[in-house]
This record gives sequence, structure tokens and C-alpha cells, in this order.
Amino acid sequence: MSKPRILIPRAIFPEIIEKLAAHFDVETNQADEAWSPAEFAKHLAGKQGVFTTGSERVDAALLAACPGLKICANMAVGFNNFDVAAMTAAGVLGTNAPGVLDETTADFGFALLMATARRISESEHWLRAGKWDRWRYDLFASPDVHGSTLGIIGMGRIGRGIAKRGAHGFGMRVIYHNRTQLDAATEAECKARYVSKEELLRTADHVVLVVPYSPQSHHTIGAAELALMKPTATLVNIARGGIVDDTALAQALRDKRIAAAGLDVFEGEPQVNPALLTVPNVVLTPHIASASIPTRMAMANLAADNLIGFLVHGKPLTPLNPEVITKA
Repeated sequence: MSKPRILIPRAIFPEIIEKLAAHFDVETNQADEAWSPAEFAKHLAGKQGVFTTGSERVDAALLAACPGLKICANMAVGFNNFDVAAMTAAGVLGTNAPGVLDETTADFGFALLMATARRISESEHWLRAGKWDRWRYDLFASPDVHGSTLGIIGMGRIGRGIAKRGAHGFGMRVIYHNRTQLDAATEAECKARYVSKEELLRTADHVVLVVPYSPQSHHTIGAAELALMKPTATLVNIARGGIVDDTALAQALRDKRIAAAGLDVFEGEPQVNPALLTVPNVVLTPHIASASIPTRMAMANLAADNLIGFLVHGKPLTPLNPEVITKA
């Protein structure tokens, strides 16, 4: 009996390929060549499964071109590269990788907050440019992080991890806004207080965004929201591109409407809004919040286990649209 056929369209850990090859006929792209949507569809034709990294778009057009596809296993926890409704209509299962990257991403989110608030990137660029010729009392002086007010929009597992780091490690007052208020025990554990979005923006010294992307969360932070923030405040986005209106943010940074921003995600990434590259008071990183070796390996293993679990055993670990399984 022939093995199911799967595609891995991006370079990945060799150990993961070896693991999957024990169960599947695997086509890989270890050269990490950039495929157009048409090329992706061509390689995916005739495959039953695909290991996606978050950059491969799965939509109705792709599904129509690949009628034999049964599962798309995302290595990321976010899945805005999936049209889940179209996948469900086509009987294609989607899976993601929740729970294995929370602490690492929370670490990075707090690191990005620190770098942004304390002007680390801005001062390094200035130093490298040979501009440091003497000390000044106000040289790259910034607001404090310890004892300040941390505002978190999106209080899932990662948001709660950042809250705990701020409250327990830096004595920060933590306020948060979420679709639903957390239970009292969880709020106490995070030392966090629920407030409206408007109150959070007006009172927080440091705002961190950790909400999933959806049409409803598109431009959660735009010009109007930035205008509510303190001119001394910072904004950090480790959620998804599109949560922030990058054009409005670049203007707010240029006008010193807010003090600084730290961004790990961007609208239209890997392209970055050119206006963000021209302002000094922003820290920019290339979507690496989960990029520790153990965490990326755990993410890849979970995606692989979803492929094996579904195509071999009929039991995926983290289905996004489980109704597909019951219909199968």
C-alpha cells in the first residue's frame, strides 16, 4: 500500500522531515525557494497533506486546484493564512500549534518592551554611527519600566505570561482589555485589572498587543487610538500584522504623538512600510517572537504530529475545524 503524499513548501528541521518520511511520501523545499501561489498549487497537486509555516495562503482557489487535499497543518499558532470557512466547505482539516510557544513569545514580548522603552535600538544605531563623543545627563533618557503601568490588549496565554512578568518581575501595575473578562482567580494570579480599551490606552505607560488577527481586529490600533495614548507611552505589537495601522503608527512616531514602538509583525510582511524605516524611535524585528530552537522544534513537531495523527490514525491533536472529522 502506498504512503499518503505530503508537501513541506518551506525549509524545515531535517529531523522533522525524517519523522514525516517514516509515514509519508514527502516532497520538500529545503532550498527554501520562493514559490508563487501558482507554483505552490502545482507542487501541492496530488498531495493529501501540507505542512505550512504561516506564510502559505490556503484559500478557495488553492483548494479547488488541489481536490485531493485532506489536511493543512500549520506550524504557527496563528492561522490567518487559512480561509477556514473555505477549508471546511471543501472538507479539508486545518490544524495549528497552540500551547508550545507561549512562554518563549512572552519572553520576547517583554524583551521588545524593554528595548523599546529604554531606547536600546535607537541608541545602538546612534553609537554605531560614531555620534557618541561625550556623556550628557539626558543622553537617551527614557521612562522607567519598573513600577509603571502595563496595558495588555489580548489576555490569552501569551498576554497572561507578559502580565506575570511585568507584575511579579518589575512591580508593574497591570491593566488589560479582552473580549471577555478573566475569572477572579486568573486576574489575581496576573495581578491584572480589567478596563475598557479607551481607559487602557489613556492610562498605560506601555501597551502590548497580543490579539489574534481577524477582520474584526483589523487596525485595532489606528490614528484615533494612538491619539488617546500618552505622548510618553510605548506600543509593542507581537500579535499579527494588520492589528496596527502601520502608516498611522509611523506618522504618530514621527510627530512624537507617542514615545516609541516595538514591532515584530507588519502589514504585508515580509515587506515593511517604508515610513517605519525612516523614524528612529521604533524597534523592528522580523517576526521572531517564537524563535528559540526548542520552541520552533516543538511547533514543528506538533504540526508533524497533526499530519501523522490525522492521515495515519484519524485523530489530529489540535484541529481548527473538527466538524470536518465527523463528516469524513
